Amino acid sequence: MQSLMIVPRLLPEVRAGHKLHTIRWREPEIVPGPMLYVNTQDASDTIQVVVTCVETIKLSDVADRMGKAKEWPDDVLLQGMREHYPAIEMDSTVKVIHHLLPDV
Repeated sequence: MQSLMIVPRLLPEVRAGHKLHTIRWREPEIVPGPMLYVNTQDASDTIQVVVTCVETIKLSDVADRMGKAKEWPDDVLLQGMREHYPAIEMDSTVKVIHHLLPDV
């Protein structure tokens, strides 16, 4: 099964069905279908989701596309993404991976 690592602080949001996407840069290819999120600090802590769509877009377009332009101005989005990808730029092409919990 395809999988992605996820930081522990985001797991409650995924489990509650509030976090329904992830933004990734230069990571393994993900396709629609079953996927496992794996806690970066505890590999036994996982969440299975169903990937519904994968979009390839510029980071500069992500906030508008996700309806979060007010919450994610460019500097905030870039700072947040650089926590995981220090070399990312606003003109970098990213993958927005949309998912649902299996029973949704």
